[in-house]
Amino acid sequence: MIPVGLSRERPVLIAGPTASGKSALAMEIAARDGGMIVNADALQVYANWGVLSARPTPEDEARLPHRLYGHIAPDHAYSVGEWLREVARLMPDARQVIVGGTGLYLSALTEGLAEIPPVPPEVRTQADALRLDGGAAAMLRDLDPLTLSRIDQANPMRVQRAWEVWQATGRGLAHWQDETPAPLLARDAAECLVLDAPKDWLTPRIDRRFDAMLRKGALEEARANLADWDPARPSSRAIGAAELIAHLRGETTLAEAREAATIATRQFAKRQRTWFRSRMKDWRPISPGG
Repeated sequence: MIPVGLSRERPVLIAGPTASGKSALAMEIAARDGGMIVNADALQVYANWGVLSARPTPEDEARLPHRLYGHIAPDHAYSVGEWLREVARLMPDARQVIVGGTGLYLSALTEGLAEIPPVPPEVRTQADALRLDGGAAAMLRDLDPLTLSRIDQANPMRVQRAWEVWQATGRGLAHWQDETPAPLLARDAAECLVLDAPKDWLTPRIDRRFDAMLRKGALEEARANLADWDPARPSSRAIGAAELIAHLRGETTLAEAREAATIATRQFAKRQRTWFRSRMKDWRPISPGG
């Protein structure tokens, strides 16, 4: 249900944890008020995961304009900066309903993004090896106190990113962030909504959705990625991908893969809820379905 009083002209941003109904709400708003639906999910940009990333269906995309879905090659390390540049190019075309669970995209859009130089491939390779070898603690020891105070130290990918920036530039991530330019879309220029999905409501939806993904071909999608599977690729972080690949390699049963994937999804949703509550306190909270 569209929230009462929602502007029919201003851009709309919709955040929320996985499986909370963000895409359905975005479609309802776009159908009523017009505009294009723009993806703000870091996995839904990849061409190789349509079912497993819960991308809009071809039927949904035929009904209403959708942008930035499934347009990136699996081996490309797509960045927040690239996403912002693509959104900027879309802005003159139509009113936007920007929807997704990647909080970093949405905060960069409304708060600005530090213009950090690209990380050289050799630094990323070294960081990937450290992370995969359980070296997050070692990376944390190298970071400056200000950066440590800002990042999620329990998130290996956030730790790796901060370490890469330090290695590549000689400056802490927090120092680059303090030089952030003005945002592309100011918070007060848009309708900013965050779905407040309680755990007890969301958990069964997560379980049902993964079962639906299996029925719709998630295992076959994983099989298509099996030959050149590389866990270090950003596209390989689709939740459930590693678990289904392990099953296809004979390392687990399908039931075990399903259980592991749903547990990972619940954990991811918990991290999302924590992030939104911390970083989106001034966004309008809405209950799922109302």
